[in-house]
This record gives sequence, C-alpha cells and structure tokens, in this order.
Amino acid sequence: MQNNHEFKVNLKGLFTPWPIIAAIILTVAFAIAIFRYVFGIGSVTNLNDIAPWGLWIGFDILTGVGLAAGGFIMTTTVYIFGREKFRPIVRMSILTAFLGYLVFIWGLLIELGRPWVIWHAIIYWNIHSPLFEVAWCVMLYTTVLFLEFSQVIFEKFGLKKLQHIFHLVSVPLVIAGALLSTLHQSTLGTLFAIAPGKVYPLWYSPIIPVIFFISCVAGGLAMVILEGHLSKRFFRHEIPFNLIKPISRALVYSLGIFALVRFADIAGRGAVPLMFANAMETPYFWIETVLLIIAPLIILNIKKIQYSELGLFYASLSAVLGFVMHRINMVTTAFARVNGGYFPSWQEFWITASLVTLGFVIIALIVRFLPVLPEGSLIKTRKERERYLAAKKKEDFGYKKLGWNA
Repeated sequence: MQNNHEFKVNLKGLFTPWPIIAAIILTVAFAIAIFRYVFGIGSVTNLNDIAPWGLWIGFDILTGVGLAAGGFIMTTTVYIFGREKFRPIVRMSILTAFLGYLVFIWGLLIELGRPWVIWHAIIYWNIHSPLFEVAWCVMLYTTVLFLEFSQVIFEKFGLKKLQHIFHLVSVPLVIAGALLSTLHQSTLGTLFAIAPGKVYPLWYSPIIPVIFFISCVAGGLAMVILEGHLSKRFFRHEIPFNLIKPISRALVYSLGIFALVRFADIAGRGAVPLMFANAMETPYFWIETVLLIIAPLIILNIKKIQYSELGLFYASLSAVLGFVMHRINMVTTAFARVNGGYFPSWQEFWITASLVTLGFVIIALIVRFLPVLPEGSLIKTRKERERYLAAKKKEDFGYKKLGWNA
C-alpha cells in the first residue's frame, strides 16, 4: 500500500508557539523529576503516609488507562466483529491506547516510592494481590499494543513478510488484548473495593470493578470521538462523519448503562441522601455526574446535534472531562475524610501537564512520519475542503431523509 508520508523536517514549524511552550513544560518537568529522584517523592509532592495516593494516581494512571480503552474497543469491533467500515480509525485508536499506557508507566515510575524495584512483580508472585494482576496485565497489554501498532511501521518501510505474519496473528492478538484490558480495567476498581471504611459511600461499592469497567468503555468511546475532532483540528485529516455517528450512539448506550448501574448501586446501599447532603463531597459528586452522565446524554439525544460534528465534540469532551473527574474523585475526594486534607503541589500539577504534553508531542511526530491516519483524509486546499463538505452534507441529508442510524 502506497503512502504519502515522507521524512521531512519543517524547521519553520519548530519556532511556532506550541513547540516552544511544550519544550518549556517538558524541560521544567525533567528538572522536577531529577529533584524528586535525588531528594525523594516528599520533596515535590504533598503525599505522605496518611495520603499515599494523589493526583498522579488519579490522573496519570487511572485516567490514562481508562481512556485508552478505545483501543481494545475499536480493534475488537473490526477484527472480531468484522465491522470493516471502522478500520480507518483503528490505527489512531491503537496509537492513543499505546501512548495512554506509556503515560501510565512513566507516571508510575515517578509516583512509586522505590521505582527501581518495579521489576519485582515479574519474579516475586503475590497472586492474592490486585496489584499483581494489574502489573502483569499492564505489561502484557502494553506489549500487545506495541505489536498491534507495529503494522504501521512494517507498512512504512515495506516489510511485506512481517506484514503477512502480523495478518496471521492479528485476531489472536486482539482477543488477548481485549481479555487483558478487561481484566485490569476492572481490577483497578478492586483496589478501592478492599477499603470500605475509608472510601466515601458515594464512590465506594462492592461492585466497583464492574463500575470501573463500564465507565472505561464510555470513556474510551468518548475519546475516539474526541480524537476524530482533534485530528481534523491539528492534523487536517477529516474522519468521515458516518464513522463518528455510530460511535456516538454506542456512547449513549454505554453512558446509559453506566448511569443505571451507578444510581441503582447508590440506591441499593441507601446512600441516596448523601447525594444531597450538606457535605464537602457533594458538589464534586454532582460536577462529575453532570459532566460524565447528564450533559453528554442530553446533548447526544438532541436531533440537531446528532448530525453536528461540533455537538458531538462537546458531548465527547464533556464525557472525557467527567471521566477524569470520576477517577480523580476516587483517589482524592473519596478519601478526603481520612487523608488529612490532601491537595496536590504545583510540582504534581506540572508533572501531570508534562505527561499530557509529551503524549501530544509523540502523537504529532508519529502522525507526521508514519501512515497512521487513513489515506485520502488529508484536506490540502480550500477547494478540496469545499467539495468534501458538499459531499458530507449530501450524505448526512440522506441519513436524515431515510432515517438511518448509521
């Protein structure tokens, strides 16, 4: 397959504001990381024995892994269920998932008190620990994601034999990836299920592994939609709307299931009064609920917005922000009564921002030099864009007229 990606360096683009801002963020983060390793984790964070988990666990790890679920969802959809029309967005989903797990690993190496013994999970097996399962599943699934993404490298350099080998093992790889992702996405919730006396009742649940898994499906789907808009905004690649719309409908169903399970669980445990209690945790719960459940469901069920790319962008952005809020609440707000009033230091915020920045930089470089985005999606001139918009308008009108739910 021929591709138009060439190794060209546009030096002029390196001196625009965004690369300069990214360089500053990453440079300061590197200095903070060095300071952390020399003087200990307490020198750059507000973590202590009472509050051992904070922003880095909630955002860098729980959020990064959860939003990466779009990778196994899209690969399963294409390779297992045979929905070939979604193949153009599979590679970008895999790339985002792969980087999500790399961010998880990088964040973990900074967050762990003794990161130099992280390899102990490989040889010292504690099969009764949820972290043991998480460690092994993350290692194996990151390897699977790398192998799934390797097809892009094989194609770029014309390695036909390796492409053929990948084609032969692609289905087993996808099955393994879906199984591993399902296991550790839910097991991350188990880490909170074993602390019933410490987690605030609005977030604690005996079925929290199920809640974690359902929420990561919703978060992953929202991230896929968001990727489509960002690809258009920053890389000038247009993802066909007839691919994004059915994903938005799947997002509606997953959010509906999540809302049903979440509120049924709260009601079943008699925690409904806490939703309206005069407590510090109440506004955080409702901010999370509005962003993750109420706003996206309302937006995605308005007829006009169902055929609006900008409307789907706002709905997916709200769901992603709500997902982030849910994971951070799990680590901070839910433990607020027992963690001594923890609030992240500026260094914790900076490291988190640097990991997000690093992810964007790597995605931009990979998309620029490797055939990640579908061929023919690059809109180069105003005339091409006008022709595309005219064709898309005609296509969308056809869906509306015939009442299809593409």
